[in-house]
Amino acid sequence: MIEPDLRKIILSKPERLLDDRDVMKALVAANEQSMGSNVVDLRAIAMQRLENTLNRLEDTHRSVIAAAYENLAGTNQIHRAILLLLEATSFETFMTALSGEVSKVLRINQVRLMLETVQEDGASDPVLRRFGEVLQVGPRGFVTSYMTNGKSINLKPVVLRRTTALAATVYGSQAEDIRSEALMKLDFGNGRLPAMLAFGAEDANMFKALQGTDLLSFFAATFERMMRQWLK
Repeated sequence: MIEPDLRKIILSKPERLLDDRDVMKALVAANEQSMGSNVVDLRAIAMQRLENTLNRLEDTHRSVIAAAYENLAGTNQIHRAILLLLEATSFETFMTALSGEVSKVLRINQVRLMLETVQEDGASDPVLRRFGEVLQVGPRGFVTSYMTNGKSINLKPVVLRRTTALAATVYGSQAEDIRSEALMKLDFGNGRLPAMLAFGAEDANMFKALQGTDLLSFFAATFERMMRQWLK
């Protein structure tokens, strides 16, 4: 017999038993044992299936919540980075912000703005060297070749991947430390050659092909419009 005090508590608040999953499992198991091995309890089987379904729903719920928070955090990072670029009062401070505060906010290790040029000695331009490693130049066709890794495939506006053997042409001496990258093709308007914005990360899993690109597409579109203002 159940102790009087315990019995009184159960009868006064039975919902506590129903809400306690471990207690309900123990009660169902005890019921099955009392029936013996020759009796099939369809109700217990149904309850087990419902419990499994509930567990899957809870796992899905947690995954959705985690993804939502991650997306919100990423959105906030992109917005903060754009606001930092908007504060620039000259092209030089714009480039400094891109390689400094913006890279910190986005938690990336290297940033490169690659410009295509028809000049064979474009990389030796003293004006270009004022901006340090963040601003690089390459020959006509460089952007497409780099983003497709030299393959004949359709070029996506944003590419997320592990770094390839071509990384040294973008990151120079820092290429050995970069494991993954986000590449954004840029259009600065009619009459101008394509450009590319590259985010390099030491974490090999930071940029992967299956990740969403909406936020980076938005950043690239905003960056294009800012650059057009400086290029006028």
